[in-house]
Amino acid sequence: MKCIYKLAPDYTVVARSEHPQTEFLGSPGLCKLPDGSILATHDVYPDGKKPYGIAFRSTDGGNTWVKMAEYPFYHARPFLAGKSLYILGHQGDLTVLRSDDLGLTWGEPVKLTDGQDWHQAPTNYVYANGCIYLVMERSVYSDCAAWNVSTLAPVLMRGKVDADLTKRENWTFASELAFRDLVNDISGDAPFGVPFYATKAKENVTISETPSVRKCAPIGWLETNVVQFHDPDHIWYDESGHTFHLWMRAHTGKTGYAAILQVKEMPDGSLVTQPVLAPSGKPIVYLPFPCGQMKFHIVYDEVSRLYWLLGTQATDSMIRPEAMPATRYGLPDNERQRLVLHFSKNCVDWCFAGLVDAAEPPVGSRHYASMAIDGEDLLILARSGDAMAKSAHNGNLITYHKIPNFRELIY
Repeated sequence: MKCIYKLAPDYTVVARSEHPQTEFLGSPGLCKLPDGSILATHDVYPDGKKPYGIAFRSTDGGNTWVKMAEYPFYHARPFLAGKSLYILGHQGDLTVLRSDDLGLTWGEPVKLTDGQDWHQAPTNYVYANGCIYLVMERSVYSDCAAWNVSTLAPVLMRGKVDADLTKRENWTFASELAFRDLVNDISGDAPFGVPFYATKAKENVTISETPSVRKCAPIGWLETNVVQFHDPDHIWYDESGHTFHLWMRAHTGKTGYAAILQVKEMPDGSLVTQPVLAPSGKPIVYLPFPCGQMKFHIVYDEVSRLYWLLGTQATDSMIRPEAMPATRYGLPDNERQRLVLHFSKNCVDWCFAGLVDAAEPPVGSRHYASMAIDGEDLLILARSGDAMAKSAHNGNLITYHKIPNFRELIY
């Protein structure tokens, strides 16, 4: 059945790969600026070369875009802190770029770390206590021969909004807790089918060899969002304002779960990462969560006092891997065609708001999106692909969408 209603089917192409079979685009990041303009960032992944990033700026509401900068790092997001605009990502080490004129001109890239291996996607950030808080992820082990999400530790970073955030001393990094360490420390097996496929600790496991080879990496977490709870009746509310919860994509081989942690801000200013505990005292690693199998983006709206979730909807995760067509990407949970919107008062119970947009399989895509609130509207930047894309993963487009009067979706 063809869907006759989409929230944002019309879009502007911000960037298009000129060589879609050998160069794909990713990591869309979005920032609404105080002068009314919009900054968009994305990665370029050329075959055989290092990824890099590009920043675009629009002064006409997203109808046209002008390239403003190119930088030698990726997995980046733009954000405002005080009077400065930053782009933070990594090329192994964390690297940051600064503009003091809202993106018209940029300084030189500055490294914040030395000799480390970082990861992320352009997820969200929050402002609290005169600071900005955001998460990057560090790989704390180098012994994994597969996709290394089991080795990642989400690291909450805090920087004062009026400080120069190109200086390492102006950031505080939370303590590190890798997925492998936390899950191995929890006794007993949770009876909800994780991992969904048989996996090994440090290497891929072949799930199917026909009609194409499909493998599953060790389970883990990645692409972390940070959340603060503002409702005094929420069971995890902290009236002091010094607790932050991390919501992460859960790589389990199955849909329907996110992974969570929390970070406590101590009286001495340190940030301590620890498991979230249920009232029973039991640690919680996974929560039921729509779109948790793929990168998602959470934004808190102060007007509606709701959390808004932008993510990718799976429709066919229970197909046998060997029954999948060779043109379909990844494992069954790795669908990337349908971008959807939800809202919630507590980040646990989610209401479906609608289908933002969808692309045609097998190589079309709408996924890995970022969003920003602009008055009554919701702005969205998506990693997309059309019939020219190499695969649903390796898309050839960055597309800009807008949902007008998005709060009217609340019911």
